[in-house]
Amino acid sequence: MRDETTAKKDRADGLNASAPWRVVKVQVLPDYALAVRFGDGTEGEVDLSQLVLGPNAGVFAVLRDRALFAQAAVEDGVVRWPGELDLAPDAMYDAVRAHGRWTIS
Repeated sequence: MRDETTAKKDRADGLNASAPWRVVKVQVLPDYALAVRFGDGTEGEVDLSQLVLGPNAGVFAVLRDRALFAQAAVEDGVVRWPGELDLAPDAMYDAVRAHGRWTIS
């Protein structure tokens, strides 16, 4: 299942809209992965399969529900899911910029 969401318009809440690590696009890929694009044009993949399916998934265990995982969206430059789950965009950016991919375990 694929789902593509583009960034919502930034609110005037003091966030730095020009920060290169802000996510501007996310696309859900098979096997608990995401394709992401950042504000500076950097693109890559984020593999969450080890995190979501692992024994230490914690709050991310709910994302085993593929329908819920498919609801990934960009809000204020951050990848988020219902239930206030999100990923740190700065760490994601650093890994994707360096390696083209971020595997979260």
